Amino acid sequence: MNLETKWLEDFVALANTRSFSASARQRHVTQPAFSRRIRSLEQAVGVTLVDRSTTPINLTPEGQLFLVTARNLVEQLNECLGHLRGVSMAREALDIVAAHSLALSFYPEWISRLQEGLGELPTRLVAMNVGEAIHVLREGNCDLMLAYHDPYATMQLDAEVFPSFSIGQVKMLPISIPDAKGQPRFSLDSKETIPYLAYTQGAFLGRSVRMLLKNDPLRLRLRTVYETAMAEGLKGMVLQGVGLAWIPDFCVREELKSGKLVRAGGEQWDVPLEIRLYRCSLVHKPGVEKLWRQMMKLPRDFLQA
Repeated sequence: MNLETKWLEDFVALANTRSFSASARQRHVTQPAFSRRIRSLEQAVGVTLVDRSTTPINLTPEGQLFLVTARNLVEQLNECLGHLRGVSMAREALDIVAAHSLALSFYPEWISRLQEGLGELPTRLVAMNVGEAIHVLREGNCDLMLAYHDPYATMQLDAEVFPSFSIGQVKMLPISIPDAKGQPRFSLDSKETIPYLAYTQGAFLGRSVRMLLKNDPLRLRLRTVYETAMAEGLKGMVLQGVGLAWIPDFCVREELKSGKLVRAGGEQWDVPLEIRLYRCSLVHKPGVEKLWRQMMKLPRDFLQA
């Protein structure tokens, strides 16, 4: 039997409120996500636990029996974890999901700057691709999402349900290693075929580059020799001299400064990007509400990294 502890906690909350909507608010998730978790619990134990034909809902006889076990397990687990962790942590850590490049190169500097204005801010960060991050946010399985803004609305996030703060303006730059004279080994000004290091089809940053090249003859001279979903992966291949790639400027700041990497083209080839912090307005976790209120009071330059 494969059970998740949060399902047990969901079930105990539902038994107490006898309402899916009230329980979802209490558990800081959206109602659809909460309902799916109760269904998953029922599938795991192999019986129907909730009688959904009544309002307010009732537990089935099997559900009433299982409730005793669920409450005992939750109480024992919480007691054990309380002893292991201690209960001295003043603030609950916020769970944040972020695009890989943002997690590695952008987040550390930005969160340090934000804490200058807000004070200590415990967080847990998980890096994943944008599609996965959106799913986690919609399911209520994270508190915040750090991602590039999508000007073409392909992420399909309703601004009212998923409000956001703009926290950074960056650019994707065409990057190459230099030749012996300090000029780009692979230049967009060249008339020759250029070895191109590309983002994979589903990668968000790849979509931005494809929009730039969509109607430009340059794309016919780019010969794809390597693909990956991660900007840091492309950066590593650029440093090895394999080809040219578009990489967010904050990922290559030090290498450009030291001369290990150089721009492969003029500013007309830059791709502007905006970075935003998202939340779900249907989830009312106290720590998230407090952070959101505090951020609204901060000067804009504190939010922008």
